[in-house]
This record gives sequence, C-alpha cells and structure tokens, in this order.
Amino acid sequence: MNKKVVIIGGGYGGLRAIEHLAMRADIDVTLIDKHHYHYLQTEAYGYIAGRFDLHDVVIDLQDWCSGFKKKVAFVNESALCVDFESQKVKICSGEIAYDYLIIATGAKTNFFSFIEGLREHSFGVKNLHRAHNFRVEFENLIYKKLQNEDDAQEINLAIGGAGLSGVEVAAEMANVVAVYKKTLGSRVNSIKIHLIDASKTILPGMSDFLIKSTHKRLESLGVNILTDAFIQKMDDTTIYFKNANPLQYHFMIFTGGIKASELNETIDTQKNKISQFIPNEMLNIGGKENVFAIGDCVEIRDAEQNILPPTAQTAERSAEYVADSIHKKIDKQPLKPFDAKVLGVFIALGGRWASGELFGFIKVKGYSAYLLKKAITYAYYIGLRLRINTGYKNRIKNP
Repeated sequence: MNKKVVIIGGGYGGLRAIEHLAMRADIDVTLIDKHHYHYLQTEAYGYIAGRFDLHDVVIDLQDWCSGFKKKVAFVNESALCVDFESQKVKICSGEIAYDYLIIATGAKTNFFSFIEGLREHSFGVKNLHRAHNFRVEFENLIYKKLQNEDDAQEINLAIGGAGLSGVEVAAEMANVVAVYKKTLGSRVNSIKIHLIDASKTILPGMSDFLIKSTHKRLESLGVNILTDAFIQKMDDTTIYFKNANPLQYHFMIFTGGIKASELNETIDTQKNKISQFIPNEMLNIGGKENVFAIGDCVEIRDAEQNILPPTAQTAERSAEYVADSIHKKIDKQPLKPFDAKVLGVFIALGGRWASGELFGFIKVKGYSAYLLKKAITYAYYIGLRLRINTGYKNRIKNP
C-alpha cells in the first residue's frame, strides 16, 4: 500500500518537498493550503514598487499540483489542528490521514505589540493582500505627482526593519522614484524613502561586505538610513521614536520581524519566543519520527548549532532533507542529522543592481550581481511555470 504524505503549506519549502516526493510511485502526496496560490515572497520588493505584476509573484497551486505525472492532490482549506496519535490533520470539511506529515506553514509579519499603533498603521510584505494594498497606495502617490497635486508637499515613505526584505524594498522604491524623475522632473523630489532599524547597522548579522556595499547603494539612491532608532509608537500621521525626533509619514511597510503561523499555536510541542517549533536534529517535532517541520515555521540550526536565517534557501534545503529522510524511512535506510549551510546571499538593490556573496568568499556587486540573482530567480520561476502550464493543459484535457 502506498504511503500517504501530507504537506501543510504551499510555500518554498512545501513545493520543494513535493518535487522530491512525487517522483516515487509508492507515495501519495496531498498538499493543504488555505490559499489557492504560491506567493513568491522573495520578489515582493519588485511587486510593491510596481516593477513586477501580479502574475510575476503568484503561481496557481491547483494547476501546479496537476502538472506531475502522478497527480498531487491539492486541498484548498485551512489546517485547523493535527492529531499526532491518530495521524490525522483536521480541516474545515473533515480529516486527512497521513503516514508522514510535513508542516511547512511559513511565518507572518510580527507586528510587535510593544509598539503602539504598529499593526494598525503599517503594511507587511509576508501577506500578499497587504503587499498589494501598499502597491496601490504607492502607485496612487506617483499618479498624484503626475497630476501635479500637492506638488510642494513632502511625502515620507517609511520602511521599518533594515534586514534583507527591508533594504530590498527601500532600494527598489527609491530606484522607481529616481526613474520617474526622468519624466516628472523635480515634482518627485519631495518623495523621501526612510529606512528605520533599531540595530546599530543595516543587515544585522550579515557580512561587512554586504553591509557596506548595500549601505553605499542605498545612499546613492537617496534613502535616508536611520539606525539605532527605536520606534516607540505611531499613529496615522507620525512615527514617534524613543531617542529621535518624530517623523511625519504617509505610508509605512514593516519588515522588522516574523512570527510563526497560527497552526503552531495549536500544537503542543517545544517552541521559541516567536512560536517557531524547536525540532530535533532530524527536524522532527512532537517526539514523532514521522512528523517534520521545515521552513520559517521552525527554528533550524546547522551542525554547529548556528540558527539559519528564515530564507527561501533555508526552506528549500530543509525540504530536500526531509523528503530524502522519508525516502530512507520507507526503504528502511539509516538517517543522518540535518546539516546545511547558507550557500550564498543576493540582495536586490534597485533596478539592475545587486550585492551578493557565494560560498563565503566570492563577493560581487553591481550589474554582475544583478545578473546572477536574476538567473537564480529565473531558474526557480521557470521551473514552476513549466509545471503549472503542464497542469493547466491536463485540467483542460481532463476537467
């Protein structure tokens, strides 16, 4: 009898796990996700700044699942809870049994509760709807400048959090403003981008090369960088700091932290302060050897016990490991502990400019880094597209 593998979450980790599991004839794969699309969060910076369109950042999960030779079942519902003893996932319409379970529910923006007004007055990039709302606001702002409305008014756009997502959003928005200067002239000079972080530097935890090259690029784009800046509270017009003058703002994107999804709260197992699962060295949780957690919903460490950053790369490496572990369990082969490192980091910094590192010693910036990042992203995207096109044709042929 075939083994049933259920995957909760259609993000980077969930899809990569499916790709490695669906190749076997003795495995039946079911994907559960409350959304009917896969959101390419790594491209959010370009979407909210208007450089990418919606079709560039979403993939239909039903068509994608239908693109495999052995069809992957897709259930477009929320996973409400998991019963480890009966080995079932409860959804709104019933229950789904599993032999192996992979939890890949990702994370959401952590709008810190100690910052008064943050959640009510800022946008996140983890959620497609919030990213879309900011895109609309940004485009309306450019349109008003085109119509010469409120020409003299200074427009401050704030990005809270100077990690990877924050600097990419700030750089892309600043680059878009710079491009519009060629057509709208000085009218867009009143649009100011402010990048805010409580750390002493941008990109905390990253290498000196990435920090310095990114800082220099942001300054060249006119981004106002505010580090060591602690946001105390905000209302609909003003950001108040503990140690600096208030900032009048029009819109704010917050990228300063993540928190695991709601499903984690329903599962009684060890978690960290942001509700991520703390797994064993095999990425098992709940003391169950047939239950795995991957991606942003889990605190993942390498062999030296260093916490790996919550990136698409980490999600995919953990997914590949878990899929291989399931293969080995079925074949009754021994497992090795998870061990993966960050192979490289590329940061999109507006237009055809990026900064990156590979294998810890290859350092590139500018147009060459942009081409490398684009090639990596395109390889991932075209793989999804080929699968979705196949699935679409299969659905048309066999409705």
